[in-house]
Amino acid sequence: MNYDQATVKEILKQVQNEGRSALTASEGKQLCDAYGIPTPAQRVATSAQQAADLAKEIGFPVVLKVESSDILHKTDAGGVVTGLTSVSEVKRAFKSIKASAKAFNASARIVGVQVQQMVSGAHEVIVGGTTDPSFGKLVAFGLGGVLVEVMQDITFRLAPATGQQALAMLDDIAGAEILKGVRGAEGIDRQALAALIENLSHLMHDFPEISEMDLNPVMAGSDSATAVDVRIVTDFSPAEARYRPSQEEILTAMRRIMQPDAVAVIGASPEDGKIGNSVMKNLIDGGYQGAIYPINPRADEILGRTCYKSVLDIPGAVDIAIFCIPARFVAQVLGEVGEKQIAGAILIPSGFAEIGEDELQAEVLQVARDNNVRLMGPNIYGFYYTHKNLCATFCTPYDEKGQVALSSQSGGVGMAIIGFSRSSKMGVSAIVGLGNKSDIDEDDLLTFFEQDDNTQVVAMHVEDLKDGRAFAEVAERVSKKKPVVMLKAGRTALGAKAARSHTGALAGNDKVYDAVLRQSGVIRARNLNDMLEYARGLQILPTPKGENVVIVTGAGGSGVLLADACLDHGVQLMTMPDDLDAAFKEFIPPFGASGNPVDITGGEPPTTYRNTIELALTDERIHSLILGYWHTIITPPMVFATLLSEVVGEARQRGIDKPVVVSLVGDVEVEEACRMLTEHNILAYPYTTEKPVAVLGAKYRWARSAGLL
Repeated sequence: MNYDQATVKEILKQVQNEGRSALTASEGKQLCDAYGIPTPAQRVATSAQQAADLAKEIGFPVVLKVESSDILHKTDAGGVVTGLTSVSEVKRAFKSIKASAKAFNASARIVGVQVQQMVSGAHEVIVGGTTDPSFGKLVAFGLGGVLVEVMQDITFRLAPATGQQALAMLDDIAGAEILKGVRGAEGIDRQALAALIENLSHLMHDFPEISEMDLNPVMAGSDSATAVDVRIVTDFSPAEARYRPSQEEILTAMRRIMQPDAVAVIGASPEDGKIGNSVMKNLIDGGYQGAIYPINPRADEILGRTCYKSVLDIPGAVDIAIFCIPARFVAQVLGEVGEKQIAGAILIPSGFAEIGEDELQAEVLQVARDNNVRLMGPNIYGFYYTHKNLCATFCTPYDEKGQVALSSQSGGVGMAIIGFSRSSKMGVSAIVGLGNKSDIDEDDLLTFFEQDDNTQVVAMHVEDLKDGRAFAEVAERVSKKKPVVMLKAGRTALGAKAARSHTGALAGNDKVYDAVLRQSGVIRARNLNDMLEYARGLQILPTPKGENVVIVTGAGGSGVLLADACLDHGVQLMTMPDDLDAAFKEFIPPFGASGNPVDITGGEPPTTYRNTIELALTDERIHSLILGYWHTIITPPMVFATLLSEVVGEARQRGIDKPVVVSLVGDVEVEEACRMLTEHNILAYPYTTEKPVAVLGAKYRWARSAGLL
């Protein structure tokens, strides 16, 4: 659509020149007209008689509203009267509105009273735009009235949104079915409403000085969508431009940082218990084969390595410098790191912004920018890159190689990641601490992991995104190739300008993150264990070839719980074809249950498990398999684990590799059975029916988002 940007520029310039922070309703209508956002017929009256004349011209019934940029919430000021059907009613309402507005705000500039065609017989929805500190311009959509204000039933997208994204927003909210028509009511014109959302998103994007915009309500009918009330707030203070290196610059630096050929340890120490000593030991004991250069002006040798007084004294090139010195000395030494053309500084020390030393952190960052050095941290445990045997950290070495890359903002969460990875024998490609994120953040890591052949799954613990828009742009690209999982901590409301805009008030951090992450194809984990299990499971599970999932269980109760979990996690149980149903019945006892779930009952021997599992694996119509095992003496846990490992292994040898997840309930022996299955790359969990389905659901969410199903 061709938008009339010239008109918008002219109106916004007038608002700025007059020192206003909000537009009048008439100015808001002009902006809507310029961007193809339908509004009712409306005019401004400056007298009761003029209001009556305009009402007759527009056609009854009409609505009267106060016209003032100083009164944003007109209803609160008694500035709205609806359902007027006669000249006398209009005249009385005009006088009432003027009096109420003056009583509400005696200094308000009142242009007049707006006479507007009354639109009825449609669903009330809210469409808005807001400016998020991390994600920038967002467009919002939700059901109007009590549902959006009390139930917080609202969703967001980055602006500008495409037509497809706008349509998807209509299905994102809990009340989506209402818009499709219930109990005989007509459904809305989805294309008209989506077009309105798309056009508003472009208006927000094209004019950064529009900080907030509410169309509340929008009347969505069967053949139209009309914005009845328009509220626009401006901010003419330009936002500070965010530092954004190009993708090529990021990748060049991150390759040297994550896969270095030479490492300097600034503050290396010969004393046990010192961080500089632990880092040196981990580099050496971890098996790193690159050059290691300890830096300490008071030592000649540390752990058998020649020690240097400064990085400038090192004879060869260096890729990263690991800082193990107090915070107050970092900026000075960082200048030498830049002079040496070292790509990255790994800032382990604390004592920066996390304790209120923002100026010190800003000084360090400026020195780094001036010297073309990327910073990881400060206030971090360091990082691992296993395929280089690199343990650039004071934590214990880790050498379980795999294809999962993990990162955390928190050192404590980082320890949990390391512990879980070691305990579950989850192979990783990298574990990275980001700490204060003065420079390197999640989108830098994603840019690297996207092209890293050693990484196939990325999982991130995030407290905040420094530049959410940059992350979303990279994540949308990366998630098409590799699953990206995020645990977002801190579900707090933004609070910024909340009182000035419905949209602003509703833009809670968590809802914004939830919607934007979904838009970007990121799988959201709700807790730490979910993030870790998703990371492990996504690495192991093959990509399903379709949506048909079958449950085979030895206990009816487990089957019901597994089916419930499928509903909770978006896993679609297959409607069993008659011939396949008959085939399962050949193997299960008469008192068992076919259909889906297939209940073979608990008293069956190993052959029943083997036959039903083989049938499920070999039938091409079944795309994924959920197994519910119940501990019995007829088929003990290890017998079950052994036969399942054999059946799945034989199928894989024949080229059949479907997602298989297993729930085992019973006595402690099921734990050993789970360990055995895990060793055979079969996802198995004791004492739970929820977790295996949740992990399978995560795999399905990724496959759908990536367009693989």
